[in-house]
Amino acid sequence: MTPNDRTIEALRRRIPSFTCIVGCHDCCGPVTASSEEVARLPTRTEAEHAKALSDLSCPYLGKHGCEVYGERPLICRLFGTTPRLPCPNGKRPVYMIDTRTEAEIHQFLARTRQVLL
Repeated sequence: MTPNDRTIEALRRRIPSFTCIVGCHDCCGPVTASSEEVARLPTRTEAEHAKALSDLSCPYLGKHGCEVYGERPLICRLFGTTPRLPCPNGKRPVYMIDTRTEAEIHQFLARTRQVLL
């Protein structure tokens, strides 16, 4: 496990969770993720990525929602947990993410190589 993998795991544990509306994918769309996060995801073809991008969607969004929910990138996990990335349906955890953890996530994303999903 690389230092970045350990950082990802540590940050994931500090992001609060909440229950989304079943079938909702209003937050899903093209995002960037670190190379380490992308390496954990199943491979998609260039055509699948191109189709998702043209639809302003995510190549891991299936007909039943996120197909990689357990391995979704940090940026996806932030949606709905911070006022800066609110859930369009008003869902949220009981306690929003603390500002220090959010800042650490953004610093991690800024210093790692990002890949468009």
